Amino acid sequence: MESEMLQSPLLGLGEEDEADLTDWNLPLAFMKKRHCEKIEGSKSLAQSWRMKDRMKTVSVALVLCLNVGVDPPDVVKTTPCARLECWIDPLSMGPQKALETIGANLQKQYENWQPRARYKQSLDPTVDEVKKLCTSLRRNAKEERVLFHYNGHGVPRPTVNGEVWVFNKNYTQYIPLSIYDLQTWMGSPSIFVYDCSNAGLIVKSFKQFALQREQELEVAAINPNHPLAQMPLPPSMKNCIQLAACEATELLPMIPDLPADLFTSCLTTPIKIALRWFCMQKCVSLVPGVTLDLIEKIPGRLNDRRTPLGELNWIFTAITDTIAWNVLPRDLFQKLFRQDLLVASLFRNFLLAERIMRSYNCTPVSSPRLPPTYMHAMWQAWDLAVDICLSQLPTIIEEGTAFRHSPFFAEQLTAFQVWLTMGVENRNPPEQLPIVLQVLLSQVHRLRALDLLGRFLDLGPWAVSLALSVGIFPYVLKLLQSSARELRPLLVFIWAKILAVDSELVVALSHLVVQYESNFCTVALQFIEEEKNYALPSPATTEGGSLTPVRDSPCTPRLRSVSSYGNIRAVATARSLNKSLQNLSLTEESGGAVAFSPGNLSTSSSASSTLGSPENEEHILSFETIDKMRRASSYSSLNSLIGVSFNSVYTQIWRVLLHLAADPYPEVSDVAMKVLNSIAYKATVNARPQRVLDTSSLTQSAPASPTNKGVHIHQAGGSPPASSTSSSSLTNDVAKQPVSRDLPSGRPGTTGPAGAQYTPHSHQFPRTRKMFDKGPEQTADDADDAAGHKSFISATVQTGFCDWSARYFAQPVMKIPEEHDLESQIRKEREWRFLRNSRVRRQAQQVIQKGITRLDDQIFLNRNPGVPSVVKFHPFTPCIAVADKDSICFWDWEKGEKLDYFHNGNPRYTRVTAMEYLNGQDCSLLLTATDDGAIRVWKNFADLEKNPEMVTAWQGLSDMLPTTRGAGMVVDWEQETGLLMSSGDVRIVRIWDTDREMKVQDIPTGADSCVTSLSCDSHRSLIVAGLGDGSIRVYDRRMALSECRVMTYREHTAWVVKASLQKRPDGHIVSVSVNGDVRIFDPRMPESVNVLQIVKGLTALDIHPQADLIACGSVNQFTAIYNSSGELINNIKYYDGFMGQRVGAISCLAFHPHWPHLAVGSNDYYISVYSVEKRVR
Repeated sequence: MESEMLQSPLLGLGEEDEADLTDWNLPLAFMKKRHCEKIEGSKSLAQSWRMKDRMKTVSVALVLCLNVGVDPPDVVKTTPCARLECWIDPLSMGPQKALETIGANLQKQYENWQPRARYKQSLDPTVDEVKKLCTSLRRNAKEERVLFHYNGHGVPRPTVNGEVWVFNKNYTQYIPLSIYDLQTWMGSPSIFVYDCSNAGLIVKSFKQFALQREQELEVAAINPNHPLAQMPLPPSMKNCIQLAACEATELLPMIPDLPADLFTSCLTTPIKIALRWFCMQKCVSLVPGVTLDLIEKIPGRLNDRRTPLGELNWIFTAITDTIAWNVLPRDLFQKLFRQDLLVASLFRNFLLAERIMRSYNCTPVSSPRLPPTYMHAMWQAWDLAVDICLSQLPTIIEEGTAFRHSPFFAEQLTAFQVWLTMGVENRNPPEQLPIVLQVLLSQVHRLRALDLLGRFLDLGPWAVSLALSVGIFPYVLKLLQSSARELRPLLVFIWAKILAVDSELVVALSHLVVQYESNFCTVALQFIEEEKNYALPSPATTEGGSLTPVRDSPCTPRLRSVSSYGNIRAVATARSLNKSLQNLSLTEESGGAVAFSPGNLSTSSSASSTLGSPENEEHILSFETIDKMRRASSYSSLNSLIGVSFNSVYTQIWRVLLHLAADPYPEVSDVAMKVLNSIAYKATVNARPQRVLDTSSLTQSAPASPTNKGVHIHQAGGSPPASSTSSSSLTNDVAKQPVSRDLPSGRPGTTGPAGAQYTPHSHQFPRTRKMFDKGPEQTADDADDAAGHKSFISATVQTGFCDWSARYFAQPVMKIPEEHDLESQIRKEREWRFLRNSRVRRQAQQVIQKGITRLDDQIFLNRNPGVPSVVKFHPFTPCIAVADKDSICFWDWEKGEKLDYFHNGNPRYTRVTAMEYLNGQDCSLLLTATDDGAIRVWKNFADLEKNPEMVTAWQGLSDMLPTTRGAGMVVDWEQETGLLMSSGDVRIVRIWDTDREMKVQDIPTGADSCVTSLSCDSHRSLIVAGLGDGSIRVYDRRMALSECRVMTYREHTAWVVKASLQKRPDGHIVSVSVNGDVRIFDPRMPESVNVLQIVKGLTALDIHPQADLIACGSVNQFTAIYNSSGELINNIKYYDGFMGQRVGAISCLAFHPHWPHLAVGSNDYYISVYSVEKRVR
């Protein structure tokens, strides 16, 4: 919550309604994404962009039936009419030469689009020649695509029976050629181009014959005796594509200024015919001096984007690609525009053919059929680009002036930027996306295009999928080889977005890294070097156009950090990877505790010995030591491993695993148990699977811990640990119970499935046997047992953490987070909560200022499901948490209703000894501490719509033996700093930083007794501890551990029930012992400044932080309330009501942080709340 936006006061509120600024400034604990989300990867979207059957057109058959000089009988040509074929007038030379020249020109036109294909011409052919041509091309092409181009301008129109015409050998007759036969010869996959009148008839016939073939295939498959089954099966026509010049009832246009093969010209020479057609329109009069002859002189080459002709071709490609991507279904776009380069070019040009030929009442046909595109708005952008280019032609040709490049791409990028900036979330995709793809080819616009592309990809996985479907992948892959430094951060961001959505691309990227190893590693390492000291911006101040991702605070916990930046550089290359893995030092965060991110896997100091430290080289995890562990013969005594000492890496890892197996967070303990079982199983002398025995009949001993204090993992419902603490069960017998609201009023259920145990093969041998005894016989049941042991053999542990971390890159990082948006629902809810908090503080203060003469008005009474052991008021809502031995119950003390009741999850031989509300001013969490040192944090409690859920849990204190007479675990929480103080039946005060999720300090108490009470003041950095020996000790956590105990008071002679440090600059220490002596200390003075005497035999006590009230519970079944002067205000001995029964022995009590309310729990299961008189409230 570092943002200034969250620290600012509410606007437009009066003084009385203004929220307290301290609420906005307070940090929130355990509210980061890793705490609020389930640790799992995002659901992978089905990626349809990757073409599994990418093809190439390897052969082209050019069949020209022109019969130059002889017109077909069924076509009446106009005078004058179109004559040009492949831009050649056939009447300008001899018929044979004209035919050959036209064939050569057509081949050159196709070669511009696919220069590597195998071309074969068939000029005025016979049926046999066409058959020979098609079969030879199919034979050579194998499974690749073949193109069949048919020009039928010199033969009759196609027939309704599915025939086109060719010639006999003497050219005296027109011979029909069946489309069915053509299908058989061409096979599949193929593409057919028909440039003739009534070409739509061919498409229809083709489909009919294709359907007939499918039916024949089905019949042959069902009936093996069918005659068709004995013949070669006909090829399927599903992968065939057709392009026809016109519909079944239409004739080709005969405009004299256009070529006769207008359709072919559109497909093979689109720029030339587009410019010619543009000059024939009326709008060209706006550009004076442009004629049909002039456009033939446009300088440049089609493949040179710096020239006028090349730039027009570039713009044309971008526009037709954009039209197709916006109009066509995604799967059809992938098939036609991304599968085959030649097919993609022909279909882009087909869109132009549709536009031009429709202007002459001729409708080109395709199969698969495309939606109409001739009226698309992008054609206007094409007309403008042509207009701008042609307007420069006269001066360029006559005066030699420089060519001014078109503003088309810059304008389209601006339109794309407007879409990104001004649009709403739920909208159609930007139509300029394919143009951004083309702009990446330009060095002039590349930087801007990458920036906008990154902003688009940041919108979410759907945007990444769209970009990949357009075809962005090969472009950004190629750009990784660029040496331009300014592109590197943009490319890193874009690749992070792509890989987060489609992880399979890691393979393609790894191939590139191997191919361009040095270049890529240099790019990556230089980027790391530039960014490692980068000041992290706050989300609220991030510019909308910036590609810098919004990150969490820099103190996010890490599992391990590499000891030096030089080691990263050493690991960067694949060649040195193996060597570097052996030399990397795995160093630990300062403080000594290992934090297993994210927040759930943390061990205590006794279990967190460094796996590898800079000063101890034997802890480096080399391949040799791993191999030694693999060859270890027995898990039952790790001390006998090959020269293994207590400080070796094996015992350290084993100790950590044992501690993690008893971790209070269920998922952590489950994972650790899987690893332990796997290690133990593989380490047996003979790893042959044996019978799985009942859990009650066998317990396997684990290796002794170096500290002689093992971690107990007992079967659910079992007895407390025995005196021998050197063994641990190797199976997770602690029942992991689901949180339930439906627990009975008595004890929550503790039954649960126990983990399966197993017997090592060596344990079936007798203690004494002959040297060469072959051992027990193989039993028949062993085969059945093998399945039960597979879980040990294949104990692959997957946490989902890496996938969840990668999901960060798939989500928007440049978008202002919802909590920072002043108009968001989350923000409004926070404003409401802070206003409520301010109102509660103000009203409670007013009641206290009136003076408190009595505190015995019972406003709540109810029977708790268990004997209350700890009670805690929520600071701002009418909710009170009551803990019994192992469960938590929530009550609404205003309405008298039970809100929730759930099991805390601690083992049955432990008890809850402390509770704290975290983030009480905002989204509240409940922290519970048990006398085994475990800390658990819960959310969604007292929520009618959600079940309670454990946010995190960890072992707060180690080496605590659960006892019934000890203090258990005591804690104190500092919301201002996010620090948690913990102590109890130990000799230290441990401080946890909940933001970094790690231990930051262990302060030795310097006493031999337990700590019974903790209180801290963040402004003075003081910690006050009350101890079981009666001493009060004051620590300054800013000082060194040997000097931090700044004061010790030994005026009490008995157990300290409560020690409270007042939260103000001159606040005193108020402490009370079981003998009833109240002592007030000034931390600056060596002796008490005041001594009061209250009732003796205290069982519970609390001090109100605002009203200077002291409430104490006595073993004599009453509660007494005193003021700060030691004067008795009143006693509470009876419950209100008709019967008015006597209060039971007081087990716990607590004041409300603000209201003058007192909650009292007694051994008779009742929980009651008392307040001042109604007239005062």
